[in-house]
Amino acid sequence: MKNNNLPTMKVRIGDIELKNPIMTASGTFGYGEEYSPYVDLNRLGALIVKGLSLEPKEGNPPPRIIETTAGMLNAVGLENVGVKSFIKEKLPFLRQFDVPVIVNVFGETVEEYVKVAGILSDVEGIAGLEINISCPNVVKGGIEFGANPDLAGEVTRSVKSVTHLPVIVKLTPNVTDITEIAKSVEEAGADAISLINTLKGMSVDIEKRVPHLENITGGLSGPGIKPVALRMVWEVTREVSIPVIGVGGIMNAQDALEFLIVGAKAVQIGTANFVNPRATIDILEGIEQYMRENGISDINDLIGTIIAE
Repeated sequence: MKNNNLPTMKVRIGDIELKNPIMTASGTFGYGEEYSPYVDLNRLGALIVKGLSLEPKEGNPPPRIIETTAGMLNAVGLENVGVKSFIKEKLPFLRQFDVPVIVNVFGETVEEYVKVAGILSDVEGIAGLEINISCPNVVKGGIEFGANPDLAGEVTRSVKSVTHLPVIVKLTPNVTDITEIAKSVEEAGADAISLINTLKGMSVDIEKRVPHLENITGGLSGPGIKPVALRMVWEVTREVSIPVIGVGGIMNAQDALEFLIVGAKAVQIGTANFVNPRATIDILEGIEQYMRENGISDINDLIGTIIAE
């Protein structure tokens, strides 16, 4: 039976309508099926699957995950089954659910991004693409696409040219001015922006005097990065007109509410899924409770209401 006291939670990310602003963060929710015993996928606003490359990728050698004081470092290396295997083996399971499926895409060259985006664009059951531009461009000497406004704009423009699907560009925080990158991808045609990806960090075994990760460095995620992510989301929402999705250290409903209040249209839940497989639903229900307690009937009346001028 429908509860008529529930507030309206629908938001729009480009042409994608979400029943609520709770999304999964790529790389933390597998391909969806892994969490289906714990989470009713139909209750999610959107499901973003593990990042896909043109060909299968084994990732980095272990150890590749280590806990930190306020989060975790990962150097998984974007391990994935490849776009063709995803379509054949993983997507059929997701098609049975009433939830927008957004596919995260990465590559080492602009051409790889374009090929993967083109393949996915003609497949039933995909609502949009999230472009991970935190990857090194092998043609440009290893500089991250997301670290340079021109490169970020180039990959965005190239992907947009081959797809009719909404394109979300996921930004790296490892830059001097995040707003420059955000404005560049907006001008290149991005339909939305998600931020932030992980911060680069490392951890050392003081007994052996070696890095804990075989890769030496890894991506820092979890509650320790939330203040950085929140600040960047606030900065970007003031500079662009397209929707911004907040990501980074969201562990509970209060964290998610902070991102919405500073202007994020939706939020992605990442590392919290490893701690609590039901984190997405707990956060959704917590937001609903906050809205009822504060007399807010529509989530859009809460978004961007920060008083910070």
